[in-house]
Amino acid sequence: MRNLTLLTDLYELTMMQGYFKTGNNRTVIFDAFHRNNPCGGGYAIACGLDQVIDYIKNLHFTDDDIAYLSSLNLFDNDFLDYLKNFHFTGDIYAIPEGTLIFPREPIVKVIAPIIEAQLVETAILNIINHQSLIATKAARVCYAAKGDGIMEFGLRRAQGPDAGIYGARAAVIAGCVGTSNVLTGQMFDVPVKGTHAHSWIMSFPDEYTAFKTYADLYPNACILLVDTYDTLRSGVPNAIRVFKEMREAGIELKGYGIRLDSGDLAYFSKKARKMLDDAGFEDAIISASSDLDEYLIDSLKTQGAAITSWGVGTNLITAKDNPAFGGVYKLAAVMGDDGKFIPKIKLSENSEKITNPGNKTVYRVYDTDGMLKADLIALTDETYDENEPLLLFDPIETWKKTLLQPGEYTLREIIVPVFKNGECVYTTPPVMDIQKYCKHELATLWDESKRLINPQEVHVDLSKKLYDCKQELLNTYSTPHIH
Repeated sequence: MRNLTLLTDLYELTMMQGYFKTGNNRTVIFDAFHRNNPCGGGYAIACGLDQVIDYIKNLHFTDDDIAYLSSLNLFDNDFLDYLKNFHFTGDIYAIPEGTLIFPREPIVKVIAPIIEAQLVETAILNIINHQSLIATKAARVCYAAKGDGIMEFGLRRAQGPDAGIYGARAAVIAGCVGTSNVLTGQMFDVPVKGTHAHSWIMSFPDEYTAFKTYADLYPNACILLVDTYDTLRSGVPNAIRVFKEMREAGIELKGYGIRLDSGDLAYFSKKARKMLDDAGFEDAIISASSDLDEYLIDSLKTQGAAITSWGVGTNLITAKDNPAFGGVYKLAAVMGDDGKFIPKIKLSENSEKITNPGNKTVYRVYDTDGMLKADLIALTDETYDENEPLLLFDPIETWKKTLLQPGEYTLREIIVPVFKNGECVYTTPPVMDIQKYCKHELATLWDESKRLINPQEVHVDLSKKLYDCKQELLNTYSTPHIH
């Protein structure tokens, strides 16, 4: 675990000193949430909680940290002395990794003294925003492949080592069958996969010798890159020659095939498929790379490309068409002198930036077939009984209502406790178990909401009590004042 305590914006620390100096250390609630799904999609995937847990566990100011902050000439000695013994003492609730998430619902909820809750804002957003973005992008790519395997291999194009490591982890959670990133494989026990580069071919006197040598070294994982010179007149014929020699030598062919990395992938794959089939290698894999994303994969599938395995790099690991997730961290409540939370709201001319107040949780509403029907944001002191009718209504267009009768729905609370009184109470499952969970989550989402373009929106509704609380605050703060 690394000490990321100073991975924060300076104004978090100056506000902390302000709270310290004024004696304001009330317990507060902050929500981290996103306002819009990435890539114009119908959903997002929560990811990054495991690194948030490591961050919180290791949160402390070292002597070097204190010395650096002192050198800025912004902080007084009494505040710096306070930081020497700083640690997180609050509660954190979160939606587990691999869960479908939608705009405006809390992904992470922090309940802590305001000095502590303020400090952790930047790192939580940095971690959750990045990893949720890459997981969401990967889920879209996997959906476009319609069951074909997607391998993540964007490390060399990722924005630095951490983006490569944790981005690959997020991609595997969202459905990728493996990654080329060996360090991610070691750290998180996920499958690592790879073939060879054009330089391997070019380092030999001829293409056949390069293929033959590789096949001798890796007979059980022999995927040959066939586009170094001439794909159809040289690469594929030489690959077929090597496969025949392997079969004649009594080598069981498994996990073998070719990779295309350039040119018209639809045309080349269909031609290569015929050549392989005619030679008796009907089960040979045809994999493809070359600046793929969900839109190009979808197009190639529509064109009948004979590709069954896809390697996706730059466009996945960078979420190239949507480089930021846009999650925010907003104050939702402050504890009063009576020990009860006072709901707080942020107003805006832009209605989507108006926050939801109070201490909240999220319920997922399913129909009788286990398909996701809606999400319901409610206050934590509310209780629901599946034996009672459930009224859902649009929080903006309130006349749009759905009344669910008992037996027509089930509920699942999707926010879970992660830290209680500064101690971690949550154990992150292995990554491959999270991947299975994420696959199940995605299976509950209607195909209409998975569409790459113009998806059906999943409704995120407010409980009546939360809606009334929000309206009361809106009316309070929007009442004209006479000066």
